[in-house]
Amino acid sequence: MILALVAGAVVGIALGALGGGGCVLAVPALIYLLGFSPVTATTASLVVVALTSVTALYAHAREGRVRWRTGALFAAAGLVPAALGGLVAARLPDAVLTGAFAVIAVVVAIGMLRAATGEPEPDQAAADTVERAPGKGAAVRAGAGVGALTGVLGVGGGFLVVPALIRTLGLGTRIAVGTGLLVVAVNAIAALATRSGAAQGLEWGLIAPFAAAAVLGAWDGKRLADRIPAETLRRILAWVLIAVAVAMATDATGVV
Repeated sequence: MILALVAGAVVGIALGALGGGGCVLAVPALIYLLGFSPVTATTASLVVVALTSVTALYAHAREGRVRWRTGALFAAAGLVPAALGGLVAARLPDAVLTGAFAVIAVVVAIGMLRAATGEPEPDQAAADTVERAPGKGAAVRAGAGVGALTGVLGVGGGFLVVPALIRTLGLGTRIAVGTGLLVVAVNAIAALATRSGAAQGLEWGLIAPFAAAAVLGAWDGKRLADRIPAETLRRILAWVLIAVAVAMATDATGVV
């Protein structure tokens, strides 16, 4: 119970502060700390992702940091891939899921380290109030990819959505984080809809406190983001993810 509360709080804080990346920690926490199998861990993670992203989305929306039309376009593109990914995940061997997750963790960590060492936006306040006309092709491709990833691995995909919103649509970082949470929430719910059978066998006595702590942590993460530079938070989470990836890759190799 204590492990579930602590792990859930860390996931929620990371998601609320950065809009993505934190939920990548949910699956390894569920596997190695709470004893879930890879398949059930990805399903349980989707529950946590859906609840925490909706909570964090509400907090960002209250401050006008969500572009609903842009987020809806991304989310719509990912609905079918997320649902299909949920069906595929139930048929993959544990070793494959574990190995794939290790790769994703490294990718997320590298992206965070690059973002943490990149040059800051010239005028963040101005960037947060400007939105270019969406490039529909780029938005659809990115949305579909994120949806598939969410469905198979149970991650939110915010670590892909936020950079895509910044680079392809010209959103400022804070607006991209808020808008990305909308995409994450919709994809997680869509993926869960195809896993109703798997959800019935979950240990809700552990998932409930994990999810509750994550929801509360998402609010704290939002406040934390206003006090601590995002670059510092990204570096910390990136190195944690690298350590997790090494552990999971070792486990996957042992299983094989």
